[in-house]
Amino acid sequence: MVTTKLPDSIEEAVSQSVGAVKAALAAGHTRVQTEMVYQELKPPVVAYQFLQEYPDIGENVKVFFSDAGAAALAKRDWVDIPHTLKGVKELLEPVQPEDDGFVLVGPTPSEVEACEQVANEAGDRPYILLNPKLQDISVIGIGYAGRQLRERFLNTLETAYYLCPLEGGLVYRCYPGPWQVFSESEDGGYQLLSELNSRPTSEDLDAAFAPLIPPEERSGGLFRSLGQFLKSLSS
Repeated sequence: MVTTKLPDSIEEAVSQSVGAVKAALAAGHTRVQTEMVYQELKPPVVAYQFLQEYPDIGENVKVFFSDAGAAALAKRDWVDIPHTLKGVKELLEPVQPEDDGFVLVGPTPSEVEACEQVANEAGDRPYILLNPKLQDISVIGIGYAGRQLRERFLNTLETAYYLCPLEGGLVYRCYPGPWQVFSESEDGGYQLLSELNSRPTSEDLDAAFAPLIPPEERSGGLFRSLGQFLKSLSS
């Protein structure tokens, strides 16, 4: 199994994600995403640190936000970020020949068509999604529409970095390492339960956690939390 250094803070996680994205791009993945699944975490906070720590992403980089208001706030506050900051739907032609790369901050299912347009026109230039919400089942559903979205667009993305806490565990991926499932130990640390080559399914998580839980408790708190988590993981 791969030796893993889990982050001790969100700031450390963002730093890890920068390295993971660079490694994925260097390996030839042009469409990459990072996800830190914390409800209280605001995507612009992640994006600001990410862009600060990745100054060599390109000279002409466009950073797209889910709306023009968020872009305007970033223009006001991000005085040390030299990139073009826009709402993803602001420009009729968002991709130009002189653009070196594209970063999309916290896009939601409402912006999926605009996100796809940028991705398709970007070609082999770096295309990075930071904390996307494109799999929000409250918007896209878990049926046909959700499957279409995955088949059409989401499956073209390489997850370079993923950090999602569970009740009693954690799912983690840092490219080029495998997907990893951890359980929380009594001392507050984490114990590695399993490694996978792809995003874990419900069966994978069941298999990882089942040996730790008495049979009579397997319909209880942890597995209810896993069920809620899996809806967002696999929608």
